Order: sequence, then C-alpha cells, then structure tokens
Amino acid sequence: MTTDPAPSYQLGIRENLTPFVQQLLQVFFVGMTIGLQRTVLPALAGEEFGVPEGSFTLLLTFVVSFGFVKGAMNFVSGRISEKVGRKTVLIWGWIAALPIPFIILWAPNWGWIVAANILLGLNQGFAWSMTVTSKMDIVRADQRGLATGFNEFAGYGGVALAGLLTGYLASYFDPRTSLFIFGLAVTLLALAGAVLAFTETLPYARAEGARQRAGTATGPAPRYAETPSANPGSREIFALVTWRNRDFMALSQAGCIEKFVDALVWALLPVFLKMQGASLIEIGWITGIYGFVWGGSQLWTGPLSDRVGRKWPAVWGMWICGAGVLALPMFSSLLGWGLAAAVTGVGMALLYPTLIAAIGDISHPDWRGSSLGVYRFWRDLGYGIGALLIGLVADLSGTAEAGFWLTGGAMLASGLWLALALRETHPRVG
Repeated sequence: MTTDPAPSYQLGIRENLTPFVQQLLQVFFVGMTIGLQRTVLPALAGEEFGVPEGSFTLLLTFVVSFGFVKGAMNFVSGRISEKVGRKTVLIWGWIAALPIPFIILWAPNWGWIVAANILLGLNQGFAWSMTVTSKMDIVRADQRGLATGFNEFAGYGGVALAGLLTGYLASYFDPRTSLFIFGLAVTLLALAGAVLAFTETLPYARAEGARQRAGTATGPAPRYAETPSANPGSREIFALVTWRNRDFMALSQAGCIEKFVDALVWALLPVFLKMQGASLIEIGWITGIYGFVWGGSQLWTGPLSDRVGRKWPAVWGMWICGAGVLALPMFSSLLGWGLAAAVTGVGMALLYPTLIAAIGDISHPDWRGSSLGVYRFWRDLGYGIGALLIGLVADLSGTAEAGFWLTGGAMLASGLWLALALRETHPRVG
C-alpha cells in the first residue's frame, strides 16, 4: 500500500495561515519599495535631476533599467530558489534594496536614478517573486486565484499607499529627504521580517511533487504541460514557457504586454498630469486610484477565476485595461482622470492574478518555481520594452498622448491573442 510521502505538508490557506500572512506582509513592503518612486521621481525629474522637459525616452530610462533587470532576476531567482530555498532568495532581495534610499538622497543626476533602479530590479525580482512562489507552494489548486489575488492586493496596495504618502511628504518636506527616510524604514522593517519571521515553503512543493509521482495526490486532476524529459533543465523550461507550449506562450505574451500599462502609469502619467497643471498631491491621488482599485479588486477577481476559470477573466481584463488607458488622455479634469484610472485598475485586477494562477495550474510542482520565473521574466521585461517603445513613440510624435495610444492598442491586440490561443487551465473548469 502506497503512503503519503509527506503527510505533514498539507496544502491550503487555512492549514498554512501563518506563512500566508507572513508572505502578505512581505509583498506589502515590496510594493511600498517600488511605490515610493511612483509619484515624486517622474514629476520632479527635471527640477531635481536635470531631465530636459519633453525628453520622454531619457525620462523612461529608469523604468527600462528596472524592467530588464527585474525580468532577468525573476528567471534567476525562480531557478535558484529550487536549490537554496525561497527564504534565502527573499533575504538577498532585501539586501539588494538597502543602497537605494541613499542613492536617491545623494544622486547628482538622472543616471544615478537609473542605477538605483537596477538594484530595485534585483529587489523586486528576488523578493516579489518569492512571495508569489511561496503562495503557490502552500495552497490548493482551487485556491490559486484567491491566493494570488490576496498577494497582489497586498503588493499593489503597498504601491498605491506609498505613492500617495510620498506625494504628500514631498509637498510639505524636502522631496529627497522624505524618500530617503521612507525608503530606508520600509527596507529595514522588511529585511528584519524576512530574517526573523518567514517560513521556508520549498518542502511543501517537494512534498506535493512526491505525492503526484506516487499517485496519492487528492483533488481534481491537474492539467500540467508535458515536458520532453521527466526532470527538465533551465533551457527546456525556458523554451516550454516561451514558445513550445501554446498556453504558456499566450500567457507570457499577455504578461509582457500588460506591463506596458504599469510602465506608462509609473513614468509617463505623472508627467502628463503635471503638464496638464496637476499638483504632486493630485498626481498622487490619480496614480493612487489606479493602484488602490487594482489592489483592492483582486480580492474578488482572484476568487472569481477559481470559480469561472482563468481564460475569460484574463481576456476581459486585457480589454478593459486597454480601454481605460485609451480614455486617460481624453479627459482634462481630476474626475475624468480618476474614472479612467479606476477602469484601468479594474482591468489589471482581472488579468493580473489570473495569469499567475493559470501559470501555476499547468506547472508541475517540481519545476513550478522555474516556470513562474520564466513567465515573470517575460512579464517584467515588458517594463523595459514598454518604457522604451512608449518613450520613443512620445519623442517621435512630440506628444505624451502617443504613449497612451500605443499602450492601449497593444493591450487590445494582446487580449485577442489570449482569446484565440489560450485553453482553459483550471483543473475544475472547461
């Protein structure tokens, strides 16, 4: 009679509530680390760091450096975490973030901010990736949407809150000093939490894989993607997620394109709003509405995908988000911008946790960390690709609005690809 090889590693949110809460706290801090740059740095790039007005490509270089580094680190961290553990990689991520507040404080020009965002990419690629992977380790298949929804709610809630708070702080105090104190406090608290209060979850993934191989796993039959070998290496997994499997490929391209939106909101939207006469506090509220709606809505969009499946929430999310982006430059009032930002946030909430959950659905536990890393490589490479294209289009056209047209159109086209190519991945649906 075959026995469960690791009966103590039970899956489920309730069964693993303590590590689940630890992960939520960590991703909240990760979100705040990126959010401290969302309002003040782009809006004051000219005044504080000498970026010429209208130089959209130069302005967006700090997002380009972040995106390319974070994308690469997502892949690296996913693979490494299957050898050294999730907690170790998380700690490395926070160590990488320690110099960032000091660089912002002392930066003599925009090149230093670009360099700081290389470290931010390391931080995000290691730390945020581990919060996602750790949740996939400890939850059941029918809870992946809920788990990723909570994870991204906490993360992007942190992004929005930090963007709003730093907008207020920079309006009443010295901008650089405010970002320095805020960023250093967040980084030190997060590092302490990672070292002292974060549960290693790699044994859960290994136990789940052992149960699958032994035929003792319970629940609906998973729809794992087939691999040529039983123990695929890095190259094989990269090829599988990038082009060999149609579902992985559709999910990866959608992940890459949707980051065009976040690059736009991060770097170009604050500049556009400032050109329209908005104050730092007003810019903080508009970008905050996008982040709060995105973050808060994932509390219902994640569970929605557990009930109705992954495909159509993701597809409609791409289209709704694209429509919101296209609407943003059509308005000239805070109310209009706020409504368009909210629509964009709802679209992001529908697609964001759903794409991650879909990757988790079809990834075997033995290489799930690696496949999530490859997906997140392509997804966050979208920051760099999107920022570069948005900057070039805006510079060539001489207008910031062109960046919105490019991003919105790309989202609509990517959603169509997803609708035509993706098969349902949820084990209970379809």
